[in-house]
Amino acid sequence: MTILLALVLYIYVLTISHLIYGYGKIKTYYHSKINPKIFFAIIIPFRNEEENLPHLLESIKKLNYPKDLFEIVLVDDFSLDDSVKLIYKWRMENGEFQTTLLENLRISNSPKKDAISRAIPILKNEWIITTDADCVVPENWLLTLDNYIQNNKVSMIAGAVSYFCKPSFLHYFQQLDLMSLQGATIGSFGLDIGFMCNGANFSYTKSFFKELNGFSGNDTIASGDDVFLLQKAMRYNPEKVHYLKSKDTTVSTKPDESWHDLFQQRLRWASKTSSYSSVFGKDLALIVFFGNLAIVISWILFLIEKIEPLYFGIFLLIKFVFDTILLQKTTRYFTNKRMRFLILASLFYPFFCVTIALCSFFVKYEWKGRKFR
Repeated sequence: MTILLALVLYIYVLTISHLIYGYGKIKTYYHSKINPKIFFAIIIPFRNEEENLPHLLESIKKLNYPKDLFEIVLVDDFSLDDSVKLIYKWRMENGEFQTTLLENLRISNSPKKDAISRAIPILKNEWIITTDADCVVPENWLLTLDNYIQNNKVSMIAGAVSYFCKPSFLHYFQQLDLMSLQGATIGSFGLDIGFMCNGANFSYTKSFFKELNGFSGNDTIASGDDVFLLQKAMRYNPEKVHYLKSKDTTVSTKPDESWHDLFQQRLRWASKTSSYSSVFGKDLALIVFFGNLAIVISWILFLIEKIEPLYFGIFLLIKFVFDTILLQKTTRYFTNKRMRFLILASLFYPFFCVTIALCSFFVKYEWKGRKFR
């Protein structure tokens, strides 16, 4: 058993090492003094977001970008609160912005994909950028994207997302988890096998979306408007798909406020993994699962005295070291803050990861007041 666990962890460490190498190949992008010319449509699907929408709209209002070069398209997915009233009021008070409010048309099992598909036909220009209602965007968001598009032959751009964190284990655990996902995302793009992105900061052209036949083929899955579209694009024309590593385009969002909500969110993310078209994405998910399962089993064997304490300590240390290297790179870049609760989170994460993965096969998850599988 010890040899088997060592083999699993060897494969895990080798994979993380490749991601660390790939991460280093993606260079930071800085915008230069080029006159902006790209027109962007910012699509924002929302449901019951009256608390968060004011913060997002205020950040959009502060964008360092010509107002005549972007429009805001909000798609209401049958909100039960005062989100729509809030938007009407904001639009009246900020008439200088091109703002459209639409009602979602449900045609699939995925509310968010339906909302984006609802908005795209009315757009008159090429570039689409999606974000979430609980986000805040940086002031040079569009300016840097415009700059990058003018300097590169690109049709799809994945961007970074970070959390606003309060001083609690729950929040910092989520930040570390998100940074590990950012590390895997950037690392995979550095290896030219990008498989993951975040719909809170995702850009593509209208024509490329149509070439990919939109969300067709995965619209029975409730989430994945970002990941499945990216993986389609990587199969179709990977040269046109880029990752933009820039602090000026990093979108910020709120972490979940309870362990129940976090569990539901991660369950939603995990539930779509089996439907990945990316071979690397599927392989990585399995390697991460078995790497963490190996640690869980090691703990059990240690507690019942079926494994040498030395080997148990080595297993924990090796995984911790390689995970920390990748985490340190992403955390230092995106937050420029010290990693808090790192040891505690590292001890807890294998049990969290394994539980989420196993539950994703038979437990329904909740999302915006609805249940999905």
